[in-house]
Amino acid sequence: MSADRRPGRSERAGRPGRAGAERSARPGTRRQARPDQTRREDVPDESGAPVGQEPVDGSDRPRPAAAKAAPGQKKGRPRRRPQVRRGPRRKPVLLAALAVVVLVGVGIAAWFTPVLSARTIAVVGNVGVPSDEVLAALAIPVGKPLLRIDTGAAAQRVAGIAKVDHARVERVYPSTLRVTVVERTPAVFYDAPEGTHLMDASGVAYAIEPAPPGVPRLKADRPSRDDPRTVDALAALTSLPPDLRGQVTEVTVGSLDDIRLSLTDDRQLIWGSAASSARKAAIAPPLLSQPGKVYDVSSPDLPTIR
Repeated sequence: MSADRRPGRSERAGRPGRAGAERSARPGTRRQARPDQTRREDVPDESGAPVGQEPVDGSDRPRPAAAKAAPGQKKGRPRRRPQVRRGPRRKPVLLAALAVVVLVGVGIAAWFTPVLSARTIAVVGNVGVPSDEVLAALAIPVGKPLLRIDTGAAAQRVAGIAKVDHARVERVYPSTLRVTVVERTPAVFYDAPEGTHLMDASGVAYAIEPAPPGVPRLKADRPSRDDPRTVDALAALTSLPPDLRGQVTEVTVGSLDDIRLSLTDDRQLIWGSAASSARKAAIAPPLLSQPGKVYDVSSPDLPTIR
């Protein structure tokens, strides 16, 4: 009979029976979660890692806890190596002191003893001045310690000789004193009642003796280094090239604007004043290569030949 179905069957089909409910409620059993339900700890956070786990990237990764300090070691302070104290270095100090003592001893020996003394005096460069005259002006006894010799003062004494232009005195260790003499060279000579005077290019009349060959005569009223006409005449002569200067036999000074040079072949070079002497000296050689007797370079812009 269809109407005679057993009561409660449909109810059992729609809901779990009491036995199933009792089985799921028993303690110690694990209930399975539904598929649509998700555990909270499995939901990923903004960094992409599940909650409860460390992020994958290193930006917000929590730092691991510092390792525990070893027993007996203070936290936060690195261990230092024990320093070994070394004794002072005495060897360089002793060597320096020994060097100072040696230098002082050598200085005392050179100053007070004849170990480094002037046992030899050498005179070089002198031709017209005798060596005995140089030694007399030097006034340094043989055997005097070299360090106690004033070389500057000795050179000035030698330069006081009339024929000496300048001198140099040097110590040559261990026992020599060298004197180098530079003598005066005559540029012109002039005649005076007491004889022929030799004069160098600076206007110093230093000797009365015959002039060497090739030295020109100077004709002036008062030849001296303080006379402006003498100074201008010497300036004109010394500005010439050496080969042309060797051809000059006489220098005549009438005034500051009238300087004349006589040449070996009876030609005459009218110089004028000492102004523009360098330019006149450059013009004179090519001008003298032309035929003539009188060559005028007193106006270097308009030289003439007569």
